[in-house]
Amino acid sequence: MFFFLTCSKGSQPDPTEKLGEKMQEFIVELSVYAKLQSPQFIIIPQNGIELAFTHLDPTNEFNIDFLNAIDGFGVEELFFNSNYQPDIYRLEMLRKLKAEKTIMVSEYITHNDSISTAIAKNHQEGFLCFPRDSSNYNYTKIPLSISNTNPNNISYLSEAQNYLYLINPEKFSDKIEMIDSIAQTNYDLILIDLFVFGEELLASDIEQLKTKPNGAKRLVIAYINIGAVETYRYYWQDEWKLGSPHWIVKEYEGYPNEYYINFWEQEWKDIIYGNDNSYLKKIIDAKFDGAYLDNTEAYYFLNN
Repeated sequence: MFFFLTCSKGSQPDPTEKLGEKMQEFIVELSVYAKLQSPQFIIIPQNGIELAFTHLDPTNEFNIDFLNAIDGFGVEELFFNSNYQPDIYRLEMLRKLKAEKTIMVSEYITHNDSISTAIAKNHQEGFLCFPRDSSNYNYTKIPLSISNTNPNNISYLSEAQNYLYLINPEKFSDKIEMIDSIAQTNYDLILIDLFVFGEELLASDIEQLKTKPNGAKRLVIAYINIGAVETYRYYWQDEWKLGSPHWIVKEYEGYPNEYYINFWEQEWKDIIYGNDNSYLKKIIDAKFDGAYLDNTEAYYFLNN
């Protein structure tokens, strides 16, 4: 999901900018917590590229505190959204950002003969590309081929040349089949959910994925939604609904099991990080190498 941020030119503070600054602070705080637990822990926000800039304005300098808190940036549908539709606005921001951070791009392509074009376009820009076709819109499948395969150990995000984005296990019969299938691939980076069919992955599960079949080491990153509450997660309580607790504030169009939230509320922060029962601590305890933060652009949709 992506958008165009309109900056206020008047004297009144832009409410979207203020919410964006709260998201910047949120990500910095959770990064500090994670890296205190595990110093090499990787933080990758998805979408909301404006967060990398002061006042969320891409004509400004980078927000240094935010940039220091993250290790890369993920985006969806940069060159392809079904068909070839390059997003020049976001592309220009990413061209500024790529000198500082690794850029991971997930493209959605309905014509398979365009997959090589998507890979080439991103490679030309220095971006990692994960192309998904019409049967893989919801990140359910492992593609048959990998672009830019290599035999090298991957210890840092900047060393990765490709990645697998697989957060929905519905195509697999159980956790074991999913892990075994992923383990047989040579992707440099694996992006998966902490939970498979509601079962929390263990450190022993993640360890199976950290070595490629070619013998080289790779990174395993956990997906986590920080900008919307999900009704199917372990933290959801039966009595919760829109408006109760008060920080569940807006329906998420197209996703009936999710709601936008006031993500800066302490109760939500406590769910995500900062204590031994938090979502991020579960990810760290499972020995993931990092976290991929979804819905970081939620600040925009709260105000629009």
